Formats: sequence, C-alpha cells, structure tokens
Amino acid sequence: MTSLFGFSAPVDIDVRLDGEHERQHVDVKLDNQAKDALPLYYDGESIKGTVVIQPRNGKKLQHDGIKIEFIGSIELFFDRGNHYEFLSLVQELAAPGEIRAAETLDFEFKNVEKQYESYSGVNVRLRYLLRVTVQRRISDTIKERGLWVHTYRLPPDSNNAIKMEVGIEDCLHIEFEYNKSKYHLKDVIVGKIHFLLVRIKIKYVELSIIRRETTGGAPNQYNESDTITKFEIMDGAPVRGETIPIRLFLGGFDLTPTFRDINKKFSTRYYLNLVLIDEENRRYFKQQEITFYRIPEN
Repeated sequence: MTSLFGFSAPVDIDVRLDGEHERQHVDVKLDNQAKDALPLYYDGESIKGTVVIQPRNGKKLQHDGIKIEFIGSIELFFDRGNHYEFLSLVQELAAPGEIRAAETLDFEFKNVEKQYESYSGVNVRLRYLLRVTVQRRISDTIKERGLWVHTYRLPPDSNNAIKMEVGIEDCLHIEFEYNKSKYHLKDVIVGKIHFLLVRIKIKYVELSIIRRETTGGAPNQYNESDTITKFEIMDGAPVRGETIPIRLFLGGFDLTPTFRDINKKFSTRYYLNLVLIDEENRRYFKQQEITFYRIPEN
C-alpha cells in the first residue's frame, strides 16, 4: 500500500472473513510461483466479515469515504492491464470523516450468485476478490483479499458410452470403449481396448488425459495443451482378439470442470488420448473429448 509519490500509506487494512479458519482452503499458485491458501466459497453463498482500519503511528486519518467491493474478473495474460469484470458489487462502509484509532467495519454480500468457477490456467485466470478502498485526497489506499469459488452442477441426464473403431488398412484394427462420456472429478474411467487385427509390432500402449485451454478470439487466439496424467496400459505386442481393460481413478489428479466459452473469453476442454507405439517408435493415436463436472463431496 503505497501512494503515487512512494510514501508508505498511513493506514493498515485487514479483511477478516467470518468462520474462515473452519472453512476449507484451496492452494493457488501466484505469479511468482508461490502458493496462497484461499478460503473456498460456493455459488449462492453469502460473503460476510469485517474490515479493520488502523491508522499508523497514532496519527488521525482523514478520508473521503471507505468502501468494499466484491469482484469477479477474468484476466487474459496476453492482454495484461485489461481485467474483464463479470461481477461487481459495492457497499459503503463509512462516510467521509476521520479515524483516530482502530475501527472495525462490518460487511455482508448476501446470497451472491457466482456463476463461474475460479480457474488459474496457463494463459487465463478467473478470480474473485474483495477490494477495500480508503478514499483520500492525494491517493486512495487499497487492500485486496482473494477468494476461491467452486460451482456444482447436476449430473447429466444422458451419459452415453464412447465406442470407436480405429484402423490402418490391412495393418491395424482396434475397437475401444469407455463406459461414459461425462465424469465427475472423483469418478473412475472404465473401458477396454479390443484388438481385431494386429500386423504391426506394437511395443507398448499408453493412455493420457490432456487439458486444452483456449483463450481470446481470432486473430488473438491462443491454445495450450497440458498432459494431466499419462500411464502405460500395455507393455508388449498384443495379439488378435486380445482385450485390455482400462480403469483410471480421477480423484488424485489436478482436474477442473470442463469450461465452455466462459464469458466469451476462454474454454477448457479435456481429452482421452490413446497412443500405440511400435518398435520403430512410430506413434498411432486417437483422441476423444470427455466432459468433467463437479458434484458435492461427501
């Protein structure tokens, strides 16, 4: 908290949330690779707490009003300096006046709709924060406090299995099947691979989950792919008629729900990537998009 002229601000601001020590926290990476533990809130939940204003060095503080804002914003890293706010609520905490000793000011944003889940990606960040502003004649003093938000969705009404055939003419023909196409974040992916024709020497088979993040729009559209997990499901050459079972537990991975065209700024999609590697290290692969969603934890 410094002024435009580099002087230390004459006031300390502390934002305290009701029951925050009993609340679940989420570790979030900051810009400098450090981590911060942010309190977790849910869509529709109230944000309630107090702001403590403490003048420094026993001096009185003249101000032109104190306010607190609850803000939801999207930051695109290629467009630094521009934050796109999709939520902005304001409460006045104090009228213009002076503060001689520490003052505690209550605030509450009731039953706030938080339509998007928090997200910190490669090229984009969606975040929620509380911002306290002590308005002063020369320069305002501002303190921000971050929150993390999860949103729940009902399980999909339809959730069809994925069945596909992949082949190279007269060389390879396989069928693969996954039990469904939509999974909650603690779910299990169950499937199988059936080899109908094998005339190439396969060395091993691996399955991976890939996250693809798309930000911006043409001509400034950026795509980043990140492998969440990769594991070998078969070592050695399969034979005709062989079936490989697949069972992948999702609970231990750093997954988010699937995000599609969030505020027309970004999307995050997931793919199952099946790869066969032959003895000459040639790779044969097939990707299938799957959907992740969040349900309440027990």
